[in-house]
Amino acid sequence: MLRCVMVAGLFVALAGTGSPLSAEPRDYCPDRPGIGNPPCTMDVGSTSVEIGLANWSRDAVGGGEKATDLLLGDMLVRRGIADHAEVQIGWTSFGRHVESGVPRTSSRNGVGDIFLALRRNLKNPDGGGTSVAVMVQGTIPTGGAAIGAGDWSAGLEVPMSFELNEHISFELMPSIDAAVDEDRAGRHLAYANVVGLTDKLSDRLSATLEYQLERDRDPSGYQTFHVAGLSMGLQPAKDLQLDIGFNAGLNHAATDVEIYAGLSRRF
Repeated sequence: MLRCVMVAGLFVALAGTGSPLSAEPRDYCPDRPGIGNPPCTMDVGSTSVEIGLANWSRDAVGGGEKATDLLLGDMLVRRGIADHAEVQIGWTSFGRHVESGVPRTSSRNGVGDIFLALRRNLKNPDGGGTSVAVMVQGTIPTGGAAIGAGDWSAGLEVPMSFELNEHISFELMPSIDAAVDEDRAGRHLAYANVVGLTDKLSDRLSATLEYQLERDRDPSGYQTFHVAGLSMGLQPAKDLQLDIGFNAGLNHAATDVEIYAGLSRRF
């Protein structure tokens, strides 16, 4: 617990540092939507509040049973602390997990764990051209049994984007994690990669097609997940984005289907 408090205190302190706001802020670059994360960072002193209004998923868990999850108020706050760095804190305010089958159905409600991250951009913090970043992240086990992991986790991501032309960008995000074991005590190695193409359909509308390959080495049994995703983001104003997305599992181990919608606002 002391370690968690110290980490949280560090992020609060970092969020309060930095120089004054830039005269010309960069184009707004939210983390939402999609499977991967972008390499861009917020301007110094700028804050992005990103909310998953609703996220629904369903998965066949075997034996005729299905697991359904509903998340509401999945929040992420990003704060620029340097021209090339930002801190992040996230939390899910409500989650419902339902297991349905024969002979009965059970359900649990709860809140999520606290998510903390530091993203350091190495090239082009606005995300333009060729952009590369390193992101360290972790979770504090504040959630309950419904959607909380049960123990702390940590990970490293390297999001990258490459502009192929004025409309299309190629995205890549390898990652490695100390993920929480399925029995909710202890950690194991998990690693993944996300590749994607983003098409800027207009000045306000973009669409992203992604594929994720993940290898999870849980002590209860190693698994490989293949997931495809399609998402769209609409920016009706320079500091506002609305989004929708759909993910589909491509093999038995992956979650069958996930649908979500949200909004992001820069302050």
